[in-house]
Amino acid sequence: MSTFSRPLNGMPPSGTDSQSPYQRLSQRMLDISGDRGVLKDVIREGAGELVTPDASVLVKYSGYLEHMDKPFDSNCFRKTLRLMKLGEDITLWGMELGLLSMRKGELARFLFTPTYAYGTLGCPPLIPPNTTVLFEIELLDFLDSAESDKFCALSAEQQDEFPLQKVLKVAATEREFGNYLFRQNRFYDARVRYKRALVLLRRRSASSEEQHLVETATLLVLLNLSFTYLKLERPTTALRYGEQALVIDQKNAKALFRCGQACLLMTEYQKARDFLVRAQKEQPFNHDINNELKKLASYYRDYTDKEKEMCHRMFAPCANGSAVGEN
Repeated sequence: MSTFSRPLNGMPPSGTDSQSPYQRLSQRMLDISGDRGVLKDVIREGAGELVTPDASVLVKYSGYLEHMDKPFDSNCFRKTLRLMKLGEDITLWGMELGLLSMRKGELARFLFTPTYAYGTLGCPPLIPPNTTVLFEIELLDFLDSAESDKFCALSAEQQDEFPLQKVLKVAATEREFGNYLFRQNRFYDARVRYKRALVLLRRRSASSEEQHLVETATLLVLLNLSFTYLKLERPTTALRYGEQALVIDQKNAKALFRCGQACLLMTEYQKARDFLVRAQKEQPFNHDINNELKKLASYYRDYTDKEKEMCHRMFAPCANGSAVGEN
């Protein structure tokens, strides 16, 4: 928290300087609302495009009252951050305007007057009436699904009227949403997004010159689906998507690795070894591949030991000299 947002020792200013910390800070801030209701000070520049009006944003934020050291609201200490959609999940008008002025990776400080924050009534007991608040916001990422949702709602014939780049962009957005959901351990929801991307890519016909673009995008989605089904403990389906990825790129180390993992879960040890050895050939020093081969060796050793023990019990002579199962 900046010293501009609170005075020394948490006490109001005194002496010749009659301005409050927020008043002093506001003098060097940019007016982004046109009426000085939302003021902005960039702490760290971002990169890329501005946030779009229908985007879902991933942010860290902390809200402060003047003369207070601790935030009255913050999500910075939460273990898992969630996507918030503009116009739905964000209730402060000032925060929405502020986010629309930001780029990915940007960190900024905002002052919101009551009109753009909690109004004339405030939000008792935390926010007094007619209170200007300060927010520090870091934009980690944002995704715009509005374009994707509209496109996916079209018929196949209508989608075919758009250029290939449009299809690739929508598929990439679906995959990005799937990746976010995957990181949140929401594997069922991630699977839905990945499958939407796959349907779009497979339904699209492309010229021979453009086919490699479609195959490259499809390969990434197939790898995502294979990993997702491993997380869902459905190795048969994970193997199927992994093998489909190998049709596109038969030497893809990640696809070979996923297939090996799936076969290991299915206790098909020889197939698992074949896939993993091929993966290791492509990436000899890959830590994950080498560890999976060690795991396979351990599992196979335990499996053969149990088989030997079972055979020994089946054919070991009984006390009366007869084999087990004999009359």
